[in-house]
Amino acid sequence: MSTGALYLQQVINGLSLGAMYALLALGFTLVYGILELINFAHFNVFMVASFVALATLEMLGLSGQSHVLTGLPLVGALLLAFVVTMLAAGLLGVAVERIALRPLRGVSGTAAMITTIGVSYILFNLVMLTVGANSHNFPNPMPVVRWELGGGAVLQLREVLIWIVSLVLLLGLHFFASRTRLGKAMRATAQDRDAAQLMGIDIDRTIAATFFIGAVLAGAGGAMYGLSYNTAVFDLGFSAGLVAFTAAVFGGIGNIYGAAIGGLVLGLVRTMWDGYFDSAWSDVVVFAILILVLVFRPTGILGMRVPEK
Repeated sequence: MSTGALYLQQVINGLSLGAMYALLALGFTLVYGILELINFAHFNVFMVASFVALATLEMLGLSGQSHVLTGLPLVGALLLAFVVTMLAAGLLGVAVERIALRPLRGVSGTAAMITTIGVSYILFNLVMLTVGANSHNFPNPMPVVRWELGGGAVLQLREVLIWIVSLVLLLGLHFFASRTRLGKAMRATAQDRDAAQLMGIDIDRTIAATFFIGAVLAGAGGAMYGLSYNTAVFDLGFSAGLVAFTAAVFGGIGNIYGAAIGGLVLGLVRTMWDGYFDSAWSDVVVFAILILVLVFRPTGILGMRVPEK
């Protein structure tokens, strides 16, 4: 592969990986924007979603890479897998907020954040004990459709699917946050929770909706990760979640556009490093970026300082 083709291929790979990181990072930034809480349970909502998507496809009779669909059967299978996965992830996110976090809402300090770590480990161990510690072969019903871009670089159908789904979800989130009544309530709650409550906004409903939407996006990311890398494993959430959290901080945690940009940037950084240098060092590079951002730009590239609430 020529140098130019390798660069183009890594850009394609980076945009696909970055789109998945962006969807996961949005969950962190939405919850932080309203509660100023890092929801570490979000890591494993993503992981659980990948197994839900796997189970949904297997219930349709799809397994491994042996069953390939085209046309309406392919669209129907993927649509069902995404809808079921996103709904299941959203309900799991709401359950985490309602059962584990709402009783702690008035408690100061780090109790809520530590609770999310506990919930994350519960999900982690439940999945490990249920499905085992081995990785599972994720069904991929999509035919191998690829377009040669010259020099050996290839664009595949699954990458186009990831870009389209991610773009639709990001535009949908933008529309929801800026145009709908609930979206405006979320923005008002993020700006000043007490004032929003005085204006008649149902804070409990708004916070639950925030967890639902963030988990829905993580669910889509989990399904896309499985379709892209053809694997689901119990520790997936930690590896992907830490990078997505770094992306949220890089972009400016609490800023949805910053989270999306951060995810894309880190996806490109990771794939470029893997393409040109030793891939064993890619995590070092990612977290070095996190440290540099926290030192020189603590609010992230699109974040801004706000008074403490």
